[in-house]
Amino acid sequence: MSEPMPPDTTRVAALLELLERHTRVLLTGPPGSGKSTLVRSAAAALAERGQVCRCLAADPGLPGFGPPGAVCLGHWDERLGRWDERLDDWHLEAIEALATLDSARFRLPLIEAVRRMVARLDATPLLIDAPGVERGIGGAELLPALANAGRVSAVVRLAPAQERDPYPHERTALGLATLNLPAHPQARHPGKQLRRQWRTGAWDAYLDGAETRELDLSALIIVGAPPPGDAPHAWPGRQVGLLDVGGTTLAMGEVVALVGDLLSVRTPPLTNTPRTLVIRDARRNAEGQLGTARPHPRPSSTASGEEPTLSTTPQENTTGPRPTLRLNGLRATLVNGVFGDPLLHLRLRHRKRSLLFDLGDPGRLPARLAHQISDVFISHAHVDHIGGFLWLLRSRIGDYPACRVYGPPGLATHLDGFLRGILWDRVEEKAPRFEVFELHGERLAHYRLVAGQPMQALSPREVDGGVIHAEPGFRVRAATLDHGTPVLAFAYEPATQLKVRKERLDAHGWAPGPWLGELKQRALEGDDAGEIALPDGSRHPVAGLAEQLLFAQPGQRLVYATDFGDTPENRERLCALAHGAEVLFCEASFREDQAEQARRTGHLTARACGEIAAAARVGQLVPFHFSRRHVEDVSELYAEIRRHFPRLAATPGSEPHTDELD
Repeated sequence: MSEPMPPDTTRVAALLELLERHTRVLLTGPPGSGKSTLVRSAAAALAERGQVCRCLAADPGLPGFGPPGAVCLGHWDERLGRWDERLDDWHLEAIEALATLDSARFRLPLIEAVRRMVARLDATPLLIDAPGVERGIGGAELLPALANAGRVSAVVRLAPAQERDPYPHERTALGLATLNLPAHPQARHPGKQLRRQWRTGAWDAYLDGAETRELDLSALIIVGAPPPGDAPHAWPGRQVGLLDVGGTTLAMGEVVALVGDLLSVRTPPLTNTPRTLVIRDARRNAEGQLGTARPHPRPSSTASGEEPTLSTTPQENTTGPRPTLRLNGLRATLVNGVFGDPLLHLRLRHRKRSLLFDLGDPGRLPARLAHQISDVFISHAHVDHIGGFLWLLRSRIGDYPACRVYGPPGLATHLDGFLRGILWDRVEEKAPRFEVFELHGERLAHYRLVAGQPMQALSPREVDGGVIHAEPGFRVRAATLDHGTPVLAFAYEPATQLKVRKERLDAHGWAPGPWLGELKQRALEGDDAGEIALPDGSRHPVAGLAEQLLFAQPGQRLVYATDFGDTPENRERLCALAHGAEVLFCEASFREDQAEQARRTGHLTARACGEIAAAARVGQLVPFHFSRRHVEDVSELYAEIRRHFPRLAATPGSEPHTDELD
């Protein structure tokens, strides 16, 4: 869980004053506004006065205390209650299992859980820490529903001073005392990845000392949104709630396996026999992190009444998790998952531009994305790394600039073979065109390919330090590895990143928009002349806006490496390329007990992948290009990697497909 911020006496004093007049208070506000910290500080201050203050942590995605996936009731332990202690200063009294992290989608069960919890409380001061849902119909319905279920008489909204209240009418209609407080100046939204880490840590702490027990599903009432009983592979890792005959939560647990009607669950010791099982969509993924599972596909019925067949259309069944990361100004998606053809999509956000690393099966990419691909970096010409070139070729018929393609020696000839195998008698001036660059040691050979025309060799250039592409904003560096054929590993190295000073933007009343991306780009290129048009119609000099609104911070490097043998030379070259990178995408095809096959085929084991990441001192590792033989036991690969490098990047299971255009 996050470290608490230093006490904020002004906000704490305002909340304590409100509690003197209203014993039940609902705290609302956007994510990362400091609600949990304020509740903790207020409870600690009351404890110092000898008063008991309870809190209802109503955010199942990341409660201030207790297990995620539940509504948690607790009070501050006056023996430990100091602002600088960790979150275990809360004494957990009771939980209501939801088995979901999504407070907007499952808001009705959330509200009912709050209602049941509050109904059995006395007049002790109670602070209800609401989910940070302030968008759409979900947030609009949660606000009055929580106020009603919590029987509150006052509402606090904690938010940055310049952030507009999205529900002023709903708040007025409540007819309750309202207190608006600015967020703590150090409060920040932790981001999805950090939230996932904190959430998983809290879940692991809850299960510390858990035991495995077997439950007969036929003897249980199952409620919620369980996966089908005939899909046992969809059950392991699921979070469940175990309820007694009266509906009181006994404990929460995590499914180990489902065999027939016998369910194995890890759970803390139980004081009673469970009668009801609550299961929705909270699930630990293959990388060990707790998140939201995608809905399991169900068989579709047929109009003729024939027995339906199981659907096998979701690509996750064959490609596995699809890791997605967001770095500064960049979104990186492993398009075909950890088992599919290698294809890493780098979306340069706010610039309508994409880079591709390798060209495996592109079927999941929209055709219009091909028009925004400026550069493709191909590791080598095996079919699973270059077979998607036909998609790119067909998509770029039209009036488009030449696409740059980089790779090892022989790449231009391979691509020219694709072009020469097609009849181009009708494209005329709309023929697709490519500039192809091959890395030969310290020299970059240059070729021009135009559909329907002979390949043209252009003047080569020298390569300095492996940099094969450079432009304002970023450069790409390459290193040659051995796979029985030369293979390139690539490092995307952004220049110093320009960030917006949000407080100054808010002070001027300027709305964010594409103009900020234009400002950053022109500032990076040193183009201080001219003006930028703002949303209000005014125009301002580039230099002045950049000085007022932008500040610099180091860029986050990303490295992509696949298809190379585990040799000392390969390790040394890749570690030099990846040293200190924020994230490393690295192949991990086989388990350690398959090391001989890995050696014969020129691939890495999971252990070697982890060791390389550790030696290179990278921030995060995304292992991929797993052999399909491990589709059913991918957890063993992750476990082997984690023994040598624990910082595996998250693989969200519920986020939208990020290969779509902005």
